Amino acid sequence: MPSKPEISVIIPSLNEEGYIKNVFKGLSDQTFRNFEIIVVDGNSTDRTRDIARKHGRIILENRPHIGVARNTGARAAKGKILFFTNADTRASPGLLKIYSRLFEDKSIVAASGPLLPLEKTTMFIRFGYWFASVVLAKLSFLMGMPAISGSNLAVRRSAFNKMGGFDESLVTYEDLDLVARLKACGSVKYVDTARVETSARRIVKWGLIRYILFNAGNVLRYNLFHKSKENYEPIR
Repeated sequence: MPSKPEISVIIPSLNEEGYIKNVFKGLSDQTFRNFEIIVVDGNSTDRTRDIARKHGRIILENRPHIGVARNTGARAAKGKILFFTNADTRASPGLLKIYSRLFEDKSIVAASGPLLPLEKTTMFIRFGYWFASVVLAKLSFLMGMPAISGSNLAVRRSAFNKMGGFDESLVTYEDLDLVARLKACGSVKYVDTARVETSARRIVKWGLIRYILFNAGNVLRYNLFHKSKENYEPIR
């Protein structure tokens, strides 16, 4: 990895040996090469760390919640741009180049793009991904309340630090909460070509209706009480 990376890729992980290879495959295919990889592991008991050790730095973080892990990775990062993704997510080959060029505009502090299912799945689920991560996401930007997933979130590090990073008290919704606060620092952009593929395993297990209701209820809870749902079971 470069000694002075432009982008730091931060990946929280916990018992993800079945998926994390996809992350590194996506990163190895990047056309942009000036980046480092930081895996923040929650003390996995499988082969996650053995796999990750071949690709980047590993930091152990035993405290719970994904926002904590992401903050730990950000503190160790050297890049001017922080790219947060998940251990079950694969970046499209041009993703980091897109973000590198986008952040040449100093007014931009955060950006994201579409999520597609990683696995082969039904047309119904694929439609659900497109509708949520393209149609609803763009609508949220038009309404001035950008909805961005932590599996595809690029942030200018100076703005991230100014806002104090992720709110570690939030079990869920920590990504949208951060973006809501980042708007005070500059522009947040949605980029159609900044695509990632992420696992549909939660939707497959929960069903699309339960998944949509959970997230809709979380949006309402956060906006009314500034609290998020905490019953977010791990799915491996």
